Amino acid sequence: MSTTQLHRQIAQTHIPPNTLAIWGLGQMGLLIKGPEGLLLIDPCLSDYVATLHGEFWQRAFAPPVDPHQLSSVNYYLVSHEHEDHFDLHTASAIRQASPQVHFIAPRACAPLCAQLGLSPNEWTAPPVLQPMLLQGTSCLLTALPAAHYQLERDAQGAHRWLGFLIQWNGITLYHAGDTIFFDSYFDMWTALPQPDVAMLPVNGRDWFRDRQGIIGNLLPDEAAQFCKHVSVGLLLIGHNDLFPNNTIPWAHIATSMERHVPRQAWQYLQPGKRLWVTAS
Repeated sequence: MSTTQLHRQIAQTHIPPNTLAIWGLGQMGLLIKGPEGLLLIDPCLSDYVATLHGEFWQRAFAPPVDPHQLSSVNYYLVSHEHEDHFDLHTASAIRQASPQVHFIAPRACAPLCAQLGLSPNEWTAPPVLQPMLLQGTSCLLTALPAAHYQLERDAQGAHRWLGFLIQWNGITLYHAGDTIFFDSYFDMWTALPQPDVAMLPVNGRDWFRDRQGIIGNLLPDEAAQFCKHVSVGLLLIGHNDLFPNNTIPWAHIATSMERHVPRQAWQYLQPGKRLWVTAS
């Protein structure tokens, strides 16, 4: 499907009750359409990373959508400041195409928000574990702490790394951002609604990538164990496609899922493909 066809599909998609439409964007990027509009999470739709850091970070595939054509985005969620999650070229294009867009990002992203030209009323740094209604929609958003190797907070206690829990139109969706598990992670989930769909970063971590300054994410066995501790309808595997030098074999993920949770529904959402999520 061409980018023009995909834009047409997004615009023409009607959202019935108890349903969300989700498009994969690659890496940890998602575009979510609900009854009142569009929400983006961590879109990386340019060559910004390679421009900054060199050939090692060349994309494996072209952006499935042209951000300059996304003119109806209501909210742009950023889990943390790394360039494959807060892609300033993508963010600038979205802001031009959708001047009404409001950014939600950790307070650690304030310098990048300023670089983007956002005024204080154009972005929000959400407190964790405090549900907030996104104005103009029925979407309830809860920022969750994440640990990109460890929990990090600034002097005022604001978390550097975030995940997002989205409750919208009868669907609960969890986007983990970049994270590994931490001591209170599963205790946190005892007080949260269980997700109909969850997207986890499953590109692993190892000594060799650490030595290159590449902060990894969940191992396949850890992603499978997540499904033992959290009741999730569908698991989406993220962060394992866009940059070939920072991925693990898909067979490793399949083996772990088969070993630990053979009845668990899971998939890789191909970039540009639409997923319908309907409440059971």
